[in-house]
Amino acid sequence: MASTGLQLMGLVLAVLGWVFGALVCAAPLWRVSAFVGGELVIAQVLWEGLWMNCLSQTTGHIQCKSYDSTLALSTYAQAARCLTVLSLMLCLLALLFGVLGAKCTHCMATAKQATKAQLARISAVLYLVAGFAYLIPISWTAYAIVRDFYDPNVAAPLKRELGPALYLGWGASVLLLLGGALLYIGSTPAGGSALPGFSRVVRDHPTSAAAAEAKPSEKSFV
Repeated sequence: MASTGLQLMGLVLAVLGWVFGALVCAAPLWRVSAFVGGELVIAQVLWEGLWMNCLSQTTGHIQCKSYDSTLALSTYAQAARCLTVLSLMLCLLALLFGVLGAKCTHCMATAKQATKAQLARISAVLYLVAGFAYLIPISWTAYAIVRDFYDPNVAAPLKRELGPALYLGWGASVLLLLGGALLYIGSTPAGGSALPGFSRVVRDHPTSAAAAEAKPSEKSFV
């Protein structure tokens, strides 16, 4: 039978990862201006995100502006937008399947437990895919920032550092992956085989499976 505790824990962790992922996607805190090359006076700090950039001054005044054109963005920024939005949409679909398939809910009360468990496993797989899809743009952006920071051909005013949104994005990806894994484990029937193909062969050919198990015992008496 499915484990209600693991299902609930997996759903809670996955929903938390989804919420943090939405905050990271909207926050303009992916890249922050780096002060290198002997710059001693810091008057302005530039924050860049997927949808807008913000200019923070020492007086406390902050100005934010959304990007004028999507096509003018770099290739990695456009890909990061697509992957993060796709990940969040997958999380929304996974939440729907998770609520329908959770053992503790009364949705689809007339359905069999096996059907609800299958829906919960589909939700878990969607959460795992969403976690990987969200991890790709976060790690890709971090790699590009570090690469440009240590590139001597990049001018000092154009160098950036890792923003706090990237660290929160890594945490959101881990929550999605962990939540999906717990949800899948909690929705797997007790005694279920990790190799569904092998289980199907055993069901279709029980005599062959029994004969295969009997061969080692026959050899032991020789």
